[in-house]
Amino acid sequence: MQFQRLLLSLSLVCFSATALAERADRDKPIHLEADHATVEDYKQRGEFRTSIFTGNVILTQGTLILRADKVIMKEDVTGYRHATAHGNLVSYRQKRDGVNEYVEAWSRRAEYDNKTDKIELFGSARLKRGTDEVEGDYISYDITSDFFQVFGQPQPENDKNSDHRVRAVIQPKAKQPDADTEK
Repeated sequence: MQFQRLLLSLSLVCFSATALAERADRDKPIHLEADHATVEDYKQRGEFRTSIFTGNVILTQGTLILRADKVIMKEDVTGYRHATAHGNLVSYRQKRDGVNEYVEAWSRRAEYDNKTDKIELFGSARLKRGTDEVEGDYISYDITSDFFQVFGQPQPENDKNSDHRVRAVIQPKAKQPDADTEK
């Protein structure tokens, strides 16, 4: 198990790149659409205002788009927000900074924190960037650094024939000529 995680971590180094999520998104307003919404006031609950959006929820912030059946948004007094999205399939999409490429993800539950600029995917999680793709039971993706971790689901003793492993498809990249071979 440790060897599998080490191998996956080494593979993910090849999967990561210098391009990050669209930096300008963080400074843009969050737009929410839903069939129903409930919003609490700070004064009633203390340090957080909680808003609950249900029914075909669409959260957008610049190029970031999050779709879910239900989103619970908590906002602190300084304006940072934490959204927990639930659904038959929650989807996330955001343009990467400096390239014409998107990061897309799907799971049963997603938690997005704009203070840490991180999204966590729980249950049948899948993340795709360009033609590269990973899947597992849990994916943690740091949007700022373009770093992620993937974990498979522990295999129960009575479920030995089922496959709960992490999967990754990493496409070959065009090789750059070596400086020594050009001379």
